[in-house]
Amino acid sequence: MSEQAIAIKAQKVDEVADQFKDATSAVVVNVRGLTVAESTDLRHQLRAEGVLLEVIKNKILVRAAEKAGYAELNDLFVGPSAVAFSKEDAVAPARILKKFADENDTLEIKGGVVDGSVASIEDIDKYASLPSYDGLLGQLMAEFQYPIRTFAYAVKALQEKKEAEGEAAPAAE
Repeated sequence: MSEQAIAIKAQKVDEVADQFKDATSAVVVNVRGLTVAESTDLRHQLRAEGVLLEVIKNKILVRAAEKAGYAELNDLFVGPSAVAFSKEDAVAPARILKKFADENDTLEIKGGVVDGSVASIEDIDKYASLPSYDGLLGQLMAEFQYPIRTFAYAVKALQEKKEAEGEAAPAAE
């Protein structure tokens, strides 16, 4: 192998190691058996959530994972491997890939890394059941609004009661 080829591979290892380090989550999947249309659809869904799906040679993945401090992932890099990297939403890759795997038997989730911790398939499934970041913010806002909304309903009911009493009193005269 030429020195130039070795340098190119070393550069790719560094790039992938940086992707592992910079990502809030990285989910490893087996993409064997996906049609071009299915693969395109999956990439489109992931891209819409800011997730990058990359098919990478296993030897490069092994070296990059070791360099990034995730040597525990090396057992996952068997057969065709792709990694979904997300820098923003730690749950997005797990959620999208789990949903896609449920609809397409050909996609297999192997495991990954979430918030700096190695995650098993079971962990990925748990993360997949969580709502998105925007969904969590919506739930939080709803919780903040609940006491205010309850108070507003009570004030409105009191006002309606006083108006009803006020209208009923003159009619009794």
